[in-house]
Amino acid sequence: MTGNIVTDFFNYYIVNGGYMFELFFNHLLMSVYGVIFASIVGIPVGILIARFSKLSGLVITLTNIIQTIPVIAMLAIMMLVMGLGSTTVVITVFFYALLPIIKNTYTGISNVDSNIKDAGKSMGMTRNQVLTMVELPLALSVIIGGLRIALVVAIGVVAVGSFIGATTLSDVIIRGTNASDGTVFILAGAVPIAIIAVIVDIILRLIERRLDPTRRKKAPSEKNHRVQTIN
Repeated sequence: MTGNIVTDFFNYYIVNGGYMFELFFNHLLMSVYGVIFASIVGIPVGILIARFSKLSGLVITLTNIIQTIPVIAMLAIMMLVMGLGSTTVVITVFFYALLPIIKNTYTGISNVDSNIKDAGKSMGMTRNQVLTMVELPLALSVIIGGLRIALVVAIGVVAVGSFIGATTLSDVIIRGTNASDGTVFILAGAVPIAIIAVIVDIILRLIERRLDPTRRKKAPSEKNHRVQTIN
């Protein structure tokens, strides 16, 4: 039975490869667009509340409230305002992506060592120069972590978008739930959604680790320790 399902699964992709690639591309594109728009707003807001910490509680609480709203309810609300289709899904992704981006940007900027910032100021840097040349580079790995979380969340949000007329991989899943024997359809839609989320998570996690300044500092000391041990 399992062998037949696997065979049917691959046969479905062989026959419908072009259609599935289109759904895959649309799904990924809506996720990325939503996160890009959220980044354009969220990163500056995160920087702002890092500078004016009294605002942080209010802003993070508001974005937390958005996260508590079920995706299907948010899509229904947005649909009443904007109608059916991909644009509504992208805007919904935008709202759900705000929290991890704002929170990680705020955390990354706030956790930069004050001694390092003071050293930059003592060298004659302006406040904006300290931000662009010291704070943002040191906080970049944390910000990338927020983008990673936001994009993984976005992929899940977009999957629900089929219920309001967006063309996503969930179209195939819905077709499977309406069929008498729709296991292959459900797998054909669910598997690539899971693959997108896993690949995005792995790639951005590697970038995050690569940009982590604490990891770069540890590398030379670890190397020296190995040399001393050999000697």
